[in-house]
Amino acid sequence: MRKLSERYQENVEYFKETLSEKENFDLICREICIGKDKASFFYIDGFTKDGVMQRLFQYFIGLKEMGSGENAAESFACKHIPYVEVDVSDDWETLTTMVLSGASVMLGETFGKKAIVIDSRTYPARTTAEPDSDRVMQGAHDGFVETLIFNTALIRRRIRDPRLVMHYENLGGGSRTDLIVCYIKGKADQKYVDWLIGKVRSVRPESVTMGAESLAECLIRRRWYNPFPKIRYLERPDAAAAELMEGRVLLLCDNSPQVMVLPTTIFDFMQETDDFYFPPVTGCYLRVLRHLVFALALFLIPAWYLIVQNQALLPEWMEIFVPRETGKIPLLLQIYLAEVAIDGLKLASMNTPNMLTNSLSVIGGLILGEFAVGIGWLSADVIFYMAIVAIAGFTQQNRELGYAVKLLRMLWLAFTALFHIWGFVLVGVAIPILIATNQTLNGGKSYLYPLIPFNPKALFRLFFRMKKTDVTQSPYPDKINKSEKTG
Repeated sequence: MRKLSERYQENVEYFKETLSEKENFDLICREICIGKDKASFFYIDGFTKDGVMQRLFQYFIGLKEMGSGENAAESFACKHIPYVEVDVSDDWETLTTMVLSGASVMLGETFGKKAIVIDSRTYPARTTAEPDSDRVMQGAHDGFVETLIFNTALIRRRIRDPRLVMHYENLGGGSRTDLIVCYIKGKADQKYVDWLIGKVRSVRPESVTMGAESLAECLIRRRWYNPFPKIRYLERPDAAAAELMEGRVLLLCDNSPQVMVLPTTIFDFMQETDDFYFPPVTGCYLRVLRHLVFALALFLIPAWYLIVQNQALLPEWMEIFVPRETGKIPLLLQIYLAEVAIDGLKLASMNTPNMLTNSLSVIGGLILGEFAVGIGWLSADVIFYMAIVAIAGFTQQNRELGYAVKLLRMLWLAFTALFHIWGFVLVGVAIPILIATNQTLNGGKSYLYPLIPFNPKALFRLFFRMKKTDVTQSPYPDKINKSEKTG
């Protein structure tokens, strides 16, 4: 850990060399005189609030001296920098990171081994609009953005509890990305929080270019054969606040509009924000329906193919499931072609301008389906059942879980085609085992909780949305003013 030098000019030259001041047009080194003494400011153009720095420079130039002595930097910061976020440091790495993060560093001729950090940064940011992937029909319509401080503010706006902790860490490496471990003392498992902070500190990625996903790949030891996700991502601050109140821990990564919820079980993916903005009866219906549709998306196609394979054994009332015309291509190949075609339409919709997306999805699906049936490539039954599965897939908000279901469905179908009823039963037994053996981040909580270990009350609340009747008394009842009640 390198410290600043006693010589002012040596510090200035080292900063210029380290930050490549001559090669970087947006790195500004501004030198001014404060009385008879010199001072240099280093900052990134575009990250600094110009109005704030201009007023500070005007004030500094009017001073007669900077002061001297062992604590000259601390004294100057205390007496002459009227700004909300000011710090003093003597560590090169810390000061360099602060400049690259957008703060301004002040080197003074009389400061010796100290420098002042003025956190006057501002980042280009979009509005906190509702995320497209998690819309609600009623309730809040704001969402997380790529600016970390905005995201923490959105959470604190909803949880005014002194026990709420925003623990800061820096990942280091080439990106030196800022990270927040967010939890509520007394609700979250403190041992888990300490373990997670230690895990984060041990990670030193060269870069975190993909935000939360890059961090997840550093934290999680993945098993290639298990496609089920280990981390749930949220883009809504109201949903994140609800998770905190339930004792979860959140990871907020700079440059990412998503927060990571830890630990996560498979049942957490079955909950959506709309469940809580509707009355309990409606919320229960939506939640039960989502579980049923999830199961339908997984086993419908393999079960239907098994029925077609054994149509001679079917009773009369089940003959409606047998296709009258199977088409010119084998039925198994038809199903796989339809699976690929659905993903192709998804990719085409993602890369199509917004004004044409709906038209492409509807018209493309109709034209492809009509012509495929007309020329005999696909049967009408395959189109019908794959349409049901596609609609069922769209009810799952988490795409990673949706593709896990899709891959397992295709595997289940292949085993059913090869080994008939025994293949169907084998994969039907293997899928619950695969889910049960999928470990959470630290392996301390079961992926099937509250089913394993069994917690009947928690399991009941997963399937049925209960009325909110538990009202917590404020620890400061006499200090709640009218603005806090209506805020």
